[in-house]
Amino acid sequence: MKHEIREAGAAVVVAFEGDIDLQTSPAARQALLGAVGKGRNVVVDLARVTYIDSSGVASLVEALQTARKAGHGLALAAVSESALRVLKLARLDAVFKIHGSVDDALAAG
Repeated sequence: MKHEIREAGAAVVVAFEGDIDLQTSPAARQALLGAVGKGRNVVVDLARVTYIDSSGVASLVEALQTARKAGHGLALAAVSESALRVLKLARLDAVFKIHGSVDDALAAG
């Protein structure tokens, strides 16, 4: 898994690429919580995620809860088909704000 963090206006974008699994989820968690810790809204770009397991999903949920407690938003954007399938199985597609693209998520605030 690779990730990139960039600032985009009033938000922070975290883009992941590859598999987010038991081996890589600690790094994903650290990246997500680091972005949330910047005190801004966070957009998580999952367009290039090929696989995500329950540990990766747990990292997303923890980041969402942390952002909400701090009064900030966390949205998912451009979610790959395989990642969306896992989120739907866990019924988390109703918990996360999911946008078609990073630009859409940034425009929504």
